[in-house]
This record gives sequence, C-alpha cells and structure tokens, in this order.
Amino acid sequence: MKIHRAIPIAVLSVAGLVPLWQYEAHPASTTEASADVGVVPEAQTQTTSEPPTTSAQPGTGYGTPPTTTTSKAPATAAAKTVNGPVVDTPHGDVQVQVTFTGDKITGVKFLKAPNTGPTKSAVPTLIQETLKAGSAKVDSVSGATQTSEAYVRSLQAAIDAKGN
Repeated sequence: MKIHRAIPIAVLSVAGLVPLWQYEAHPASTTEASADVGVVPEAQTQTTSEPPTTSAQPGTGYGTPPTTTTSKAPATAAAKTVNGPVVDTPHGDVQVQVTFTGDKITGVKFLKAPNTGPTKSAVPTLIQETLKAGSAKVDSVSGATQTSEAYVRSLQAAIDAKGN
C-alpha cells in the first residue's frame, strides 16, 4: 500500500523539479547607453531655446497695416552635460549624466542602471531629490541602498568633473 503512494509522490516531485533544473540564471542585466566619463561635447547636448515672441499692434487707420515686432527671449547660460563614471554594484552598473545650466543642476539621467525592481522604483526619487538639493547630498532609497550609493558616487564625480 505504501508503494502505491510513493510512486505518484516521486513522479510529482520529479515533475516539479524539472523546471528548476532547466532554469538558467542570468546575471543582473543593466540598461545602458554608450557613454564615456567627462564633459559631453556641445553638439551632443540638448538645449532648448524659447521661440521668439511676436506682438502685433493694430493699424492706425484704414489701409494702414498693423506693425509687428519680434523679440527673442534673453540668452540664458549654455547647458553643459557631464557623464559620471560607471560604478559597479552587485546588482549591475550605475552611471549618470548630469546637465548643468550655469552652476545649477537642471537634469539627471541614468545611462546605466541595474534592471531590478528596487532600482526602477528608486530612480525617480533619486533624480527628484538631486534636482531639489542641487547637489549629490541625497538620502539613500530604502531597498535600493547599493544603487543609491553608486548613484551618489557617479553623480559627485560628474559634478567634480564639470569644473567651471
């Protein structure tokens, strides 16, 4: 009687283990864009300029066309983009790109980031806190501590590489 129970249990156990045997673990993949450390040439940076403004005044009488004046928005400081170094973590590489307008950090972009759930949820928080602080002095995100620390290292190196 016991042998009759043992056979189905053995078959089901093997059937349950087959997917585990076939499972092939892949190293943590990273999302990446090709980038070197340092200042990005100006041709690769994206700057947006405001379109010129146009104002029209009505004509002074019948047959007189309205006058139109066009003025450009005042020139702002040129944007400068700097790539931080690649920082290795157990979950994958981290690299950031920082955009400066003058001395102010106006944009941060991950060039490389681990493709993990905690990192994906930490990225917006880290960027938002950096733009708010205007520096690399941001708190680590709970659950993504190693990614947060690597982010701060790459960010600080980019800030240091910016110079003046």
